[in-house]
Amino acid sequence: MKVKFNREQLLNAINIVSKAVSSKTTMPILECILITAFEDHIVLTANDLELAIETSIKEKCQVISQGRTAVEARLFSDIVRKITADADTDITVETDGSIVIISCGSSEFRIQEKDPDQFPALPEINEDQYIVCSQFTLKEIIKDTIFSIAPNDSNKLMTGELFEVQGNKLKAVSLDGHRISIRSVELKQDYGSHKAVIPGKTLSEIQKILPGEAEKEVSIYFDRSHVMFRFDDTVMVSRLIDGEYFRIDSMLSTDYETKVNVNKKDFLEHIERSTILIRETDKKPLILNIKDMEMNLRLNSIVGSLNSNILINKSGKDLMIGFNPKFILDALRVIEDEEVSLYMTNPKAPCFIRDDEGSYIYLILPINFNPAAY
Repeated sequence: MKVKFNREQLLNAINIVSKAVSSKTTMPILECILITAFEDHIVLTANDLELAIETSIKEKCQVISQGRTAVEARLFSDIVRKITADADTDITVETDGSIVIISCGSSEFRIQEKDPDQFPALPEINEDQYIVCSQFTLKEIIKDTIFSIAPNDSNKLMTGELFEVQGNKLKAVSLDGHRISIRSVELKQDYGSHKAVIPGKTLSEIQKILPGEAEKEVSIYFDRSHVMFRFDDTVMVSRLIDGEYFRIDSMLSTDYETKVNVNKKDFLEHIERSTILIRETDKKPLILNIKDMEMNLRLNSIVGSLNSNILINKSGKDLMIGFNPKFILDALRVIEDEEVSLYMTNPKAPCFIRDDEGSYIYLILPINFNPAAY
């Protein structure tokens, strides 16, 4: 095999597939990138057996002789990054027996080849069940919900996110035991009914590499145990999380006794001020004391205290309720509306932040506190 790459194109492809290179494994081949040279294009592949990424280079490359090789990913990446600073420089990669030669200008690296026959193939995916949406839409859905995924939990389902398709609606749901995030979008056509719990790691990585252009599309294919994302010249295949996702409909309620409409920017700024006084080990709640035209925010921590007021429009009963301010911040930072609506029942019941159209719902559980202390 002998191929010639444009450095910038090669580096971009390495950055994409490196997201699926295993960092902790007893199989050294999973620490590698597979390079396959076809007649008119070159494919780079990484696969850690949970997530696999394959990206094609079709422009600014030359296949001198076809074939394939596997190289240690970190070493290959470091060589390509440091071999030259000129983005338009060509890099040649060729095999000579069990040696891979990487050359550019007057520099030449010789590294040990790994056996490409040991590299695991991508899972075969049934492409009958799929949906299509814009790259921008998928990237926004992930951004608006991924913060509610539990990073590590004894219940594996909490480390993933539910993607549910009903006709022309796509709904994404995440929860971590303290809050629920729901984002719903309308698709361009009816795609039937599909459900999949996608690992948070997969969604995080696709969010990083997806360009997110509104005029470009991404196809999502649902198989029994895998999901596949196809966009531009890249394919990502991920194992799904097994199990029946939580029945969140029973947790959602439209009943409320207190409704607050507040300017999102003002509310966000007030809560951000409160986090200045919170250390990581501090569990003190932010107390919202809601009255007719005003909401008082109070926080007492080991560092100090905060007392501030914000103008609101309220309907229903007065209420004093406490929250982890980070949970409210995470929701407010992804909501683009100028005004947000909070729906509450009592100090021990969840607070809902939602819009009238139902495009987003954020459920946040309150924190118990002693009202006499405030």
